[in-house]
Amino acid sequence: MLAFEDARRLILESVIAMKTEAVPLSYAVGRVLAEPFIVPFDLPLWDCSAMDGFAVDSRTAAAGRPLPVSGYLPAGCSPEGIRVEPGSTIRIMTGAPIPHGADAVVPFEEVEEAGDAILLQGPVVAGQHIRQRGGDIPAGATAIPVGVLLRPQEINLLASYSRLTVPVFRRPRVAILSTGDELIEPGEPLTPGRVINSNQLSLASSVQEAGGIPIMLGIARDNRESLLEKLAAGLCADMLITSAGVSAGDKDLVRDCLAELGVRQVFWKIAMKPGGPTAFGMLGTVPVFSLPGNPVSTMVTFEMLVKPALLKMMGCRRVITPLQQAKLTETIRKQPGKTHFVRVCLQREGNAWYASTTGPQHTFNLGTMLRADGLILVAADRDTVAAGESVPLYLLGTVLE
Repeated sequence: MLAFEDARRLILESVIAMKTEAVPLSYAVGRVLAEPFIVPFDLPLWDCSAMDGFAVDSRTAAAGRPLPVSGYLPAGCSPEGIRVEPGSTIRIMTGAPIPHGADAVVPFEEVEEAGDAILLQGPVVAGQHIRQRGGDIPAGATAIPVGVLLRPQEINLLASYSRLTVPVFRRPRVAILSTGDELIEPGEPLTPGRVINSNQLSLASSVQEAGGIPIMLGIARDNRESLLEKLAAGLCADMLITSAGVSAGDKDLVRDCLAELGVRQVFWKIAMKPGGPTAFGMLGTVPVFSLPGNPVSTMVTFEMLVKPALLKMMGCRRVITPLQQAKLTETIRKQPGKTHFVRVCLQREGNAWYASTTGPQHTFNLGTMLRADGLILVAADRDTVAAGESVPLYLLGTVLE
């Protein structure tokens, strides 16, 4: 079987980024920037006050010496025609341009007002409380590189430069197909031997959370006619994900039907647990993931294999969740030969994470996935990881303190 790291490498080598489109800035959050944003002018565009206070010439402003207030400069007003003469001052508001003749700002709370003048309470340093032109971002700098997921902070910056539209990578349309004669849709009567098709909604939610557009194809029955019809429809999307029907049983026909439709199988079976029977193929530029049917296997293989591919198709620079470190609270034993992803709950003590297994690690134990804050990676060559040992950890979502 293929090593987990090799499987993920082959997947990422196979998929390519989507084409680009321009979207209004108001709809760009959560999208991935397709062109670098190079700022056309300095931010800020002029020296401006960082405080409400008084603009002064530091060379002639001395503690205890009265400085007559000769003017007022609020934010939004031009400093043209306004000058701070030596030995005088101008009242200035936060964000207002620094007037000619001034090189420092003294906050209100550091002066004593005496009629039409002020008395400084301490020394003044040139440049204090002044936001320098270009001090935040200078003109010509690449403020946002290609591949960045646009958050509110990037939207704020783009809006600061009056960008009304922004080039982004198109969101992949991901077809999702569940297979099996035993499946019924949520809401249908549950009778003995039937299984509710929960994987489809779970995968659709995962796709949507990652930034893709899920297309739910329903259920394909365990026969060639049903599978070929549904799979052909799914191959018209940008990515196809199937669940179940990929092992070696009599009714596991998904791989054969995909091959009949022209899908080139890149690999089948990975030395990982859960998720060993996973298959991956390509039809042109369309990646096809055939995931196991047990709920935990489906979710883990999506997180570890499908999501990185989806993020690459979206144009993201960083597609693999960074590994963290946690200390085990218990000893874990396994057979060597496969990479294991163990569901754990986390507790923070000081600066360290402590990981405890969430319970039985069978792929049908959905409850242990509900309690999981992350997945610890136990390398294929290991058979035992001792309590107290530091292990690599993939966080699932955001873990609150």
